[in-house]
Amino acid sequence: MTHPQAKNPVESWYKETKHAQWENFAEIRAQYRHADVVAGNRVIFNLGGNKYRIVVKVAYKTKSIYVKFIGTHATYDKIDPITVELK
Repeated sequence: MTHPQAKNPVESWYKETKHAQWENFAEIRAQYRHADVVAGNRVIFNLGGNKYRIVVKVAYKTKSIYVKFIGTHATYDKIDPITVELK
């Protein structure tokens, strides 16, 4: 793992969101006040004291979350959160 210190924040986020039943971004924001939304129902979560970012696409209708990016804040600054895809 490139950033082992990210393990705990990412695992905590996963445990909190894997059963999420969000209907809209307002419900996400109520749970994660620092979450941001961009085009295409993509949501950006800050983790580990804003050291890491996760970009996901939320399919509200099917209650699904598709991870598009996980990385450091510095790496996030170099990507386009609207078009990034997990490699």
